[in-house]
Parts: sequence; structure tokens; C-alpha cells
Amino acid sequence: MAKILLLIALCVLPALVSATRGLNKPLTVQGFVHCDRCRAGFETPKTRTMAGAKVKLECRDRVSSHVVYRKEGYTDSTGQYNIPVNEDHLDQVCDAILVKSSQPDCAEMSPGRERARVVLTNYNGLASTTRYANALHFLAAQPDSGCTEIMKLYQEDEENL
Repeated sequence: MAKILLLIALCVLPALVSATRGLNKPLTVQGFVHCDRCRAGFETPKTRTMAGAKVKLECRDRVSSHVVYRKEGYTDSTGQYNIPVNEDHLDQVCDAILVKSSQPDCAEMSPGRERARVVLTNYNGLASTTRYANALHFLAAQPDSGCTEIMKLYQEDEENL
């Protein structure tokens, strides 16, 4: 019986403590939200940042895929969001995810650009406490004028490769 208790004390308790450990150096998830004015699926000269967009940070357990952490934030006047994180999420899969557009004419989430994976731990060799997420995109309801010409330029560039 003493061996079982010792085994529990040495194996189980450290795992429980590390699962809920706080960070001695809090992290910040930083990224931008854009409006794709040409509906291109990538950034063009017509792409604009979006102030006031709602973004959430969501972490899921690697095994069960249950959501174990969620925090929301908004973009500032430059379209940038900064979401502080005080807990370690070493054994979790975390994403920055679009929630809501601040522009009714640019509210459709761009497939493949609606979420960005981020690693939220200090145990990965990175010195910086800022974790940069790829840009998230909404699509304009209708392409802006001039988008046809821009897309033709990209097509010409691709043909010349």
C-alpha cells in the first residue's frame, strides 16, 4: 500500500500541478484582422485592417478535443488584437478564431483564414512572450471596384513564372 501511495505522489500529483500551472512570464497572443475587399483569399492592395472585430482564443485538450480554455478580445484602431494568457497550455491545441466582424458589409469568414494556430507555453525555447498569430480575414459582401484589374495582375504574374 505504501508503494502505491508513493507512486501516486511521484507520478500523479506532479501531472496535476503542471496541468494548471501559471506562467511566471505571461504570454500575449497578437494578430491582425483584415477585410478582404477583393474576395481573393489572400492579401491584396485593397485589403484593409478591421477595428472592433471580435476574436477568441480557444485551447482544446489534445486527447479529448474538449475546450479547456477560452478568452475573447477585440481589435484596436489598427486592426490588431492582443490577448493576455496567464496559464501554460503546453499539452493543448490553441487557436485564435474569428468571432464577429465590426463591418456589416465585410462579415463573411474567409475559409481557411478564420483561425490561426498558436503555441502557448514558455517551454519551447522562444525568448519572446509574444505569440504571433497569422492574419485572420473576413470577406467583403461584394468586391470593390478595381479588384478585377488587381486579380488580372496576379494572374499575369503567375503566367510569367
